[in-house]
Amino acid sequence: MNINDLLAEVEAKKIVPVVKLDRVSDAKPLCQALCEGGLPVAEITFRTDAAEESIRIAAKAFPEMMIGAGTIVNTEQAKRAVDAGAKFLVSPGLSRSVTEWALDHEILIFPGTCTPSEIMTAMDYGLSVVKFFPASQYGGLATIKALSAPFPSIRFMPTGGINAENINDYLKFDKIIACGGSWMVKDSLINEGSFDKIRELTAQATALVK
Repeated sequence: MNINDLLAEVEAKKIVPVVKLDRVSDAKPLCQALCEGGLPVAEITFRTDAAEESIRIAAKAFPEMMIGAGTIVNTEQAKRAVDAGAKFLVSPGLSRSVTEWALDHEILIFPGTCTPSEIMTAMDYGLSVVKFFPASQYGGLATIKALSAPFPSIRFMPTGGINAENINDYLKFDKIIACGGSWMVKDSLINEGSFDKIRELTAQATALVK
């Protein structure tokens, strides 16, 4: 699947669950809960020692899922994530080295942006979609709309402060391809092993954005 196909998949799903796994053993039940809830996609963040192996396990056990890696801050992490099976990369900011590595290897990347200068840098690389992060702290939908005026070719995946109450407000704006969110995969739910609750919240989120 090429980058454009993956972008179309992200847009169709509308929500990208942002997952932090502290235990490798949680990877399978977490992914199963997401799939059963109707949302076969996960951005597994590289914030923990369990991330790389969790991506490897998830990618192998759930080939139908879009497994990505988040919080990628250097090329070493990017390579490890892709080698483990990540189909896309997400960064909290715009790293030239990470972006160049991803493009050189034909990997879909969502670099984090929140300023006009960062968006212009992303455009220099030929990117058409960027992450907007942290969304709520940087003005949310109002800021995205303001940024869209001078950059009509750019679309956004806002992350940070997105929840069941405001996601449809974001998705109604045609410059937003999808939203990253963690309310259905909260750390506390994963650490408690509450995968039934995660499945329930995922199903509710999926129904909400249809």
